[in-house]
Amino acid sequence: MSIRVLLADDAEIVRKAIRKLLKGNLEISIVGEAVNIAETLKLTSDRKPQVILMDLHMSDGKNVTLLRVKSRFDSSGSLVLAMSIWNDNRTKALAHSIGAVTLLDKTKLRTDLIPAIKQCANGFLAQQIVS
Repeated sequence: MSIRVLLADDAEIVRKAIRKLLKGNLEISIVGEAVNIAETLKLTSDRKPQVILMDLHMSDGKNVTLLRVKSRFDSSGSLVLAMSIWNDNRTKALAHSIGAVTLLDKTKLRTDLIPAIKQCANGFLAQQIVS
């Protein structure tokens, strides 16, 4: 059984690069792609991913309250891997505020993405056993 990943980024070029990185990895399957936070929330509900790989700076981010995002992710049971090109304290705080497991540097996805997804999925499975 593969790790179910929802990919959420408003930049098509980033989604394409991530699809390419994950292509051929039998342990990971992309179950949906979202281009904004509202769509991410809907697809999280519909597709039930184990892991949500989410850009923190999508275009509709200022229009969606962080509390709503966090509560929806918490209730879904999905774990969030946040992504950003910034790694400053403000971005780390934003990732924390939505309940992200970690913050991935977009410039290091080639080396860090697959291990992070697998580690996150292990946390998802542990969470399901405890629940």
